[in-house]
Amino acid sequence: MFKGGMGNLMKQARQFQDQMSKLQDEMSTKKVEATSGGGMVKVVANCGGEILSVKIEPEVVDSDDVEMLEDLIRAACNEALKNGKELMSVEMKKLTGGLPIPGM
Repeated sequence: MFKGGMGNLMKQARQFQDQMSKLQDEMSTKKVEATSGGGMVKVVANCGGEILSVKIEPEVVDSDDVEMLEDLIRAACNEALKNGKELMSVEMKKLTGGLPIPGM
């Protein structure tokens, strides 16, 4: 009886692992975006933590104030990555039924 139970548990674990892998693949193609400086800097990232594009409006480029542009880029990048993590977290909770899984 224990053997059948353990076999069923292993099957469920493999199914869960397959679902997790599929979700991670899907999420790596989902795009999120963020802006800073009132839309002067726009960053697009995926939910896998990769920056896909950065758009900068020409009027925000000032050679006398490079630090401001750096701050705007950093803020938009951080926000886009945060948005991606949040979306990934929402999707993971759907998959796990809200149960906390260590390491995720």
